[in-house]
Amino acid sequence: METKSIVQKGIDTVRVLSADAVQKANSGHPGTPMALSPLGHVLWSQVMRYNPKNPDWVNRDRFVLSCGHACMLQYSYLYLTGYAVTLDDIKNFRQLHSITAGHPEYGLMPGIEVTTGPLGQGFANGIGMAIAEQYMAARYNQPDFKIFDYKIYAICSDGDLMEGVSAEAASLAGHLKLGNIIYFYDDNNITIEGDTDLTFNEDVDKRFEAYGWHVQNVADVNDLEALSKAIKNAQKETSRPSLIKVRSVIGYGSPNKHNTSSAHGSPLGEDEVKLVKENFGFDPDKSFVVPDDVLDYYRNAGKKSAENEKEWNNLYKNYKKRHPDLAKEFETISSGTLPDGWEKILPTFEPGEEMATRKASGKTLNAIAEFFPQLIGGSADLAPSTDTNLDDYKSFSPKHRDGRNFHFGIREHAMGAVLNGMALSKYLIPYGATFLIFSDYMRPPLRLAAIMKIRTIMVFTHDSIGLGEDGTTHQPVEQLIGLRTVPNMMVIRPADANETAQAWRVAIKHTDGPVSLSLTRQGIPIIDQKKYAKAKNLEKGAYILSDSEGDPDIILIATGSEVHLILEAQEKLRKSNIQARVVSMPCWSLFDNQSAAYKEKVFPKNIRKRLAVEAGSPVGWLKYVTDEGDVIGIQKFGESAPGEEVMKEYGFSVENVVKRAKALLK
Repeated sequence: METKSIVQKGIDTVRVLSADAVQKANSGHPGTPMALSPLGHVLWSQVMRYNPKNPDWVNRDRFVLSCGHACMLQYSYLYLTGYAVTLDDIKNFRQLHSITAGHPEYGLMPGIEVTTGPLGQGFANGIGMAIAEQYMAARYNQPDFKIFDYKIYAICSDGDLMEGVSAEAASLAGHLKLGNIIYFYDDNNITIEGDTDLTFNEDVDKRFEAYGWHVQNVADVNDLEALSKAIKNAQKETSRPSLIKVRSVIGYGSPNKHNTSSAHGSPLGEDEVKLVKENFGFDPDKSFVVPDDVLDYYRNAGKKSAENEKEWNNLYKNYKKRHPDLAKEFETISSGTLPDGWEKILPTFEPGEEMATRKASGKTLNAIAEFFPQLIGGSADLAPSTDTNLDDYKSFSPKHRDGRNFHFGIREHAMGAVLNGMALSKYLIPYGATFLIFSDYMRPPLRLAAIMKIRTIMVFTHDSIGLGEDGTTHQPVEQLIGLRTVPNMMVIRPADANETAQAWRVAIKHTDGPVSLSLTRQGIPIIDQKKYAKAKNLEKGAYILSDSEGDPDIILIATGSEVHLILEAQEKLRKSNIQARVVSMPCWSLFDNQSAAYKEKVFPKNIRKRLAVEAGSPVGWLKYVTDEGDVIGIQKFGESAPGEEVMKEYGFSVENVVKRAKALLK
């Protein structure tokens, strides 16, 4: 039976621990952990289902700290409840190679479900996690067997709600009636610059009610009974996401800095920390003190919560006997094992016609969909344009939780963050689609997906000035190189329909980060695989598509829709007694990971006359063309005109490739 004394002692221990860690690091955010420690206590000791010894238990509740700067709250409770976190880790807060980073980082510390810090992202990630649970429950749950019924708990701040991505995601969550979401809004009226009245005085309750959320208020975060009651009410909601607005005092317990912006993002100061300790009954001259009875209390709470997994394991054992086929399918996808034979049904496309790579992508998606129940996704209101609809499957909706087509609406930013949340389930392969130019709306979640090395697939179509009449605003120029510069991001720009099918093969098999496919709006020739090298070579990143008859005088390199230009240019150069090697280079990063011997085979060091052709920024190509080479690229914005005319105007023609190649050889 809990007693008030041990509960309050535990809450205050986390407050002091947070103040100590930030002070020792001489940087960080002490105010919110001190304020929200009572909420953390209720969640980790009474509400959430988790197992510290198995942080990846399938049916655990997910916790997202959207206001990642308050991470000492999460770190403290993970340590106290028995995760593989030590008091020394807490002492090394924000230090080099410590697992207690300045913001929560997925994969660094057990129990961290998602990397947060950029405000609003965690809010939207949780929506994706909720979608994943609903989809898995619809597909695998059976009468008397609730294999999936976990909830998503998150804490968000004023800053999270100010960021536009939270508005996009909240609107989507309300529309989809995701009743497995319980979010806490920390209403402390303070930001870095001062009182929130400076910028933020909207009626949050009405805003979220308008989105279709269930909204409650807790007047004081220290009222544990009120918190528990609000959470129980939210747990009963099955058709509305819940927002619990919690009033708190930032820096609670700090005599001189509570309820001030100075408690937000700076250490309290040695003298003030001592006053905090005295205020809570701790020895002001001792740091990082965790009383034995407090540690025992929370360790027991962690052990008690772990019993949920034991119960689930027994449930799943019986489920497996009653529903062996479903269990086998689930175990296959959760293990990451790919089904036998799926690569054999990848479509092949015959030469003689033109096909946009976006259309080839759609055909490939639909061909492999039956093999991958975990492959789900959609677009930002552009499915007909991006060819990403799965024709034989329903749309995900409140009535059809097993639907595999997602309608994210015109919400690119939220789509990226929601996809990240879906991918973090570890058993789904989510994809999302929009025009390449609108990847700019998605930069934060794309970067975070790469930081976390999670498995999302982005389908970016209309990938160059070749899209035509939509003009300057819709024609990407700098986006390709922008994506390529993101560490851990695989960017593939296939040359034709067959390379597109192979790009999907590579994307499905890739598990170490996000993949971006760059696809054309316009039709482009299908390359004859009997005459030229096989498209399967795409997996190497770059390959000799068509070699010269003798030693090459020059190497022509291209990606995507420009590859057919250099193939034709090769023939014209041959008539001028110039031997050219043609290299298709759909993915820089894949090529960079090849052996030195292979790289030398494709790009011999003694052949430095090289011409790259790509309808995008030339930045980055020097690495491959050398200082004796050249690039036909774009260094200004596009024009509104038919695509073929724009391409020719900007130098993307066989004639210009031949001209520039000859100029290099003079």
